[in-house]
Amino acid sequence: MSQQQPRRPAGDHPEPIKYGDVFPVHGDLAQKPITPEDAAALQATETALLGKTVKGGAAALIQSAAAKNEMAGLLDHGGGDGGNVDADEVSITQREMPGRRVITESVGGQVVTQHSQRVPIAPLSTMNPLEEGGGGITIGEALEATAIAVGQKPVEWSDAAAIQVAEARATGRMNIAPGSVAAIAQSAATTNARLTRDEDKTKIADVLKDARLKLPADKPATRQDAEKVAGAEMRNDPLLTTHPTGVAASVAAAARLNENNK
Repeated sequence: MSQQQPRRPAGDHPEPIKYGDVFPVHGDLAQKPITPEDAAALQATETALLGKTVKGGAAALIQSAAAKNEMAGLLDHGGGDGGNVDADEVSITQREMPGRRVITESVGGQVVTQHSQRVPIAPLSTMNPLEEGGGGITIGEALEATAIAVGQKPVEWSDAAAIQVAEARATGRMNIAPGSVAAIAQSAATTNARLTRDEDKTKIADVLKDARLKLPADKPATRQDAEKVAGAEMRNDPLLTTHPTGVAASVAAAARLNENNK
């Protein structure tokens, strides 16, 4: 879907750039001014569901427009231009096709962007039966998504704790088996704690790149799984928080997509 470039209406009395100036939308949404709060809401949704802000996605397209509206003083914050789109009005769906993934973003029920990403075609030997049966995005897939989103992040205690709980929820086993993803993550966190240079530390991608192959069992991520993983990551973080695109965020995004696709 081709996208229009943000344009500023001409005339003696300039108006703010609106959704209809950027996206092929109609009705009330088309007349809503684009605000920094809107851009932040779209960016937060993309990050939560996809692990990052998408190049060419809705957030990227309106960030410039929002900044121009703000800098030109065209927004009436006192008159309700603080935020015209709520996070719950934004939805993102992904459709898997051979060799590519089609991502569709909607605001207020109207499609604003649709683009595709190339993805490698996995050999049959690595396909998860749950995928073939339409069971949803699994915990193992969420772990592998973390390897893509923050692959170069050194493994910390909070990451290892989140991975341990994620593995336990996926497999139903509470003990850490030698050679398992959780065991590798704990070993990496222990070693990294003794090192000072990040370039010498074991990274997330080293642990989670092929997570599904290392899990003896897997299952679709649920909201309960996401809550348990987030709790473990938060309790083991010095600031008592979770990484915005880390293990907990990936499992939460998978769980949310699974719920939306029921």
